Amino acid sequence: MTKEQKDNLFLLVKSLTKSEKRQFKLYVGRLGVNSDSKFLKLFNLLDKASGYDETAIIKSGIVKKQQIANVKAHLYKQILISLKLNPSHQNIRSQIREQLDFASILYHKGLYKQSLKILDKAKELAIVNEEKNAAFEIIELEKIIESQYITRSISTRADELAMQAKEISSLNVIASKLSNLSLQLYSIILKTGYVKNEEESLLVTDYFNKRLPNFDITKVGFREKLWFYKAHLWYSFLLQDFLNCYKYASKWVDLFYQNPSMINLNPVFFLKGNNYLLEAIFFIRNKPKFIEKLTEFQTTANADNFPKDENVASLVFLYTNFHKINAHFIDGSFNEGLSLIPQIEMELIPFKTKIDAHHKMVFYYKFASMHFGAGNNKECIKYLDKIISNKTLSMREDLLCFSRVLNLVAHYEAGLDYHLETLLRSTYKFLIKMNDLHEVQKEMIKFIRGLQDIYPQDLKKEFKKLLEVLKQYEDHPYERRAFLYLDIISWLESKIENKPVGQVIKDKYLENYA
Repeated sequence: MTKEQKDNLFLLVKSLTKSEKRQFKLYVGRLGVNSDSKFLKLFNLLDKASGYDETAIIKSGIVKKQQIANVKAHLYKQILISLKLNPSHQNIRSQIREQLDFASILYHKGLYKQSLKILDKAKELAIVNEEKNAAFEIIELEKIIESQYITRSISTRADELAMQAKEISSLNVIASKLSNLSLQLYSIILKTGYVKNEEESLLVTDYFNKRLPNFDITKVGFREKLWFYKAHLWYSFLLQDFLNCYKYASKWVDLFYQNPSMINLNPVFFLKGNNYLLEAIFFIRNKPKFIEKLTEFQTTANADNFPKDENVASLVFLYTNFHKINAHFIDGSFNEGLSLIPQIEMELIPFKTKIDAHHKMVFYYKFASMHFGAGNNKECIKYLDKIISNKTLSMREDLLCFSRVLNLVAHYEAGLDYHLETLLRSTYKFLIKMNDLHEVQKEMIKFIRGLQDIYPQDLKKEFKKLLEVLKQYEDHPYERRAFLYLDIISWLESKIENKPVGQVIKDKYLENYA
C-alpha cells in the first residue's frame, strides 16, 4: 500500500466535501492571524495534491521538516473542530454531549441551579433517544451537584436519582453483555465462516448460552432489543439456521419501522439489519419476498429524509449491489446479471478508501460466480485470481477456500488442464492448512484428479457417480455449506443433461419455488 493511502491527514482532507472545505476556511478565517498560517497553507497544498508526498511538502517551504508533525497534528484537530460545528454532522448525540459540556462549565462556575436545569433536559433527551450511556453520565453529574447543592423543591431528589442510576445502569449492563456477545459471534463468522462440524457447533452453542444475559425482553428498550436480535442472528448464521436468521433479521428491521426516529439516529444499524434480512431470504430462495424487501430497502435508503454521509453512502452502495447480484443467483439468471459487473466496478472506484478488502473480495467472488454460471470461465478465473493472490487477506477463510475449489472447476471447464495437477496440489495443501477439507471438497478434488484417466465416452457416467455421492451431503448440517458458495450439484446436472448451469438452476427454481 502506498504512503499517500496511509496518511490519515491526507485521507481526511480528501474526504471533505466542497461545503465542508468552504466552512473550514471560514472557520479558520474568523481570526485574521490565521490567514497566513502554516496549517492553512498545508491544507491548501494537500487539497490540490493527488497524493501524499512529504518530501514535496518540505520542498514547498511551507513548513520545516522538524515542524511537520506538529503542523499536521494541529491541522487535523482544526478540521475535526470545523466538522463538529458543521450542521450536517449535528445529531441527537452531539446535542446531548454539547448540553453536558455546557452543564459542566456552569457547575465549575458555581451556577448549580442553571447546570441542573440543563442536565435535566439533556437527560430526558438521552432517555427518549435510547442514549442510556449518556443518560447515566448525566445522572452521575447530577448526583455530584446535588451532593454540594441541595435543592429545596424536591425532598426525594436523592432517592429519585439513585433509582434512575440503578435502573439505567442495569439496562447498560444488559446492552453491554449483548453487544459483546454479538461482536464475538460476528468476529467468528468473519474469521472462519459457518461452523464446520458437530464439535464447532457445540462450542458455539455453549459460548452463546453462557454469555446470553437473562432478562425480560418486554421490560427493556429499543437498544437492548436490537442487541438481543443481533446476537441471535449471528448465532443462527453460524449454525446455518436460515429460518431463524430470517426470524431475527425481520425482528431487527421491524424494530426500526416501529421506532422510525431511530432510523435517523442509527442509520448504519438499520442498513445492516436490512442486509442480513436480504441475505437470509436469499438462502431460503424466496425470490418474490427477496425482491419485495430489496425494493423496500432501496426506497427507504434513497428517500430524501434518509441520513446522508460518506459512511451511509458506502453501505447503501455495498448492500444494494450485493443483493442485486444475489437476485440472479436465486433463479440462475446469470446472463441477465452480467451487465451489473462493469457498472459496479465503475461505481466502486469512488468508494475505494471506504470499502475494506474483505468486502471487495466478496464482490470479486460474486463476479467470478456470475461469470461461471454464465459459462465465461476465463473471466471467472480472472476474478478468482484477485482473491487467491491477495496474501494480506486474513478474513473469511471459507471464502478463500471455496475460491480455490471454484478455480479448479473453472480451469477444467475452460480446458486449461495443462497445469491442473499443480493447481490440485496447491488447493489440497491450502485446504489442509486451513483445516477446511471436508467431504464435498475431497470428492471434488478426487474427481478432478481422476479426469485424465477417464475416456470421453465414460465422462457422463462419472459425472452421475459424483452426483450420487454429493447428493447425500445436500442437506447435511455441516457439509451443505459447500453448496452455499458453489452449486456443484447444479453444475454436475448441467454436464449430465447437456444444459447451461444457469438453465438447470432456473428449472429447479421454477419447479420448487415458483
